[in-house]
Amino acid sequence: LITRGLGKMVKTVVVDARAHMLGRLASIVAKQILSGHHVVVVRCEEITIAGGLVRQKMKYERFLNKRMNTNPNHGPIHYRAPSRIFWRTVRGMVPHKTQRGAKSLERLKCFEGVPAPYDKVKRMVVPDALKPLRLQHGHRFCVLGDLSASVGWKHQATVKELEAKRKVKAQKFYEAKKKLAILRAKAVATVEGKA
Repeated sequence: LITRGLGKMVKTVVVDARAHMLGRLASIVAKQILSGHHVVVVRCEEITIAGGLVRQKMKYERFLNKRMNTNPNHGPIHYRAPSRIFWRTVRGMVPHKTQRGAKSLERLKCFEGVPAPYDKVKRMVVPDALKPLRLQHGHRFCVLGDLSASVGWKHQATVKELEAKRKVKAQKFYEAKKKLAILRAKAVATVEGKA
C-alpha cells in the first residue's frame, strides 16, 4: 500500500498480528516506526500473550486499580480494546514525549479484524515474533481478544462475525484467482506451442 505524505510516496507495511507474541511484535514494530516506516497492524484481537488467561486477567485487574487519587481522568488510561492495548505496549517502547517519538507513533495504525482498505493488500508476518517459533511447547498462553473481553471490551462477537464474512469473500476471490491462473497457463502454453 502506497500513500502520499509530505510530497513523497510512502510505503506502508501491513502486519497480520495473528499468533504473534505481544511484546516481541511490539518491540519490532516500535523499532520500525522509529526508523521512519509506516506500519499497520491488523487482527490485533488474535495476538498471543505468554501465561494463562487467569494470570493475565489478574495482572490486568491490578493495572486497572492504578489511577490518580484526586482526579482519575488525569491518571493512567486503561484501554480495553486489543488494538489500543497493543498500541499502548508499543508506546511504552517509544520515547513518546519527544517530538521524534510522537511523530513515530503517528506512523502506526492498529485494528481489530482486517478493515476495508487492508483486506485487499498483501499482509506480512514477523518470524521473530511468531508463537510457534518463540513460545516453548507446552507453555501456557492466552489470546489478547479473550483477555480484552474479560476486562470489558464489548465488541468481540461483532469482530468475529465481520471476520467470518471477510473470510468467505476472500475464499471466493482466491478460487476465482486460481481459475484465472490456470487459464493463463493454458493460454501461454498454446501460444508457445504455435510459435
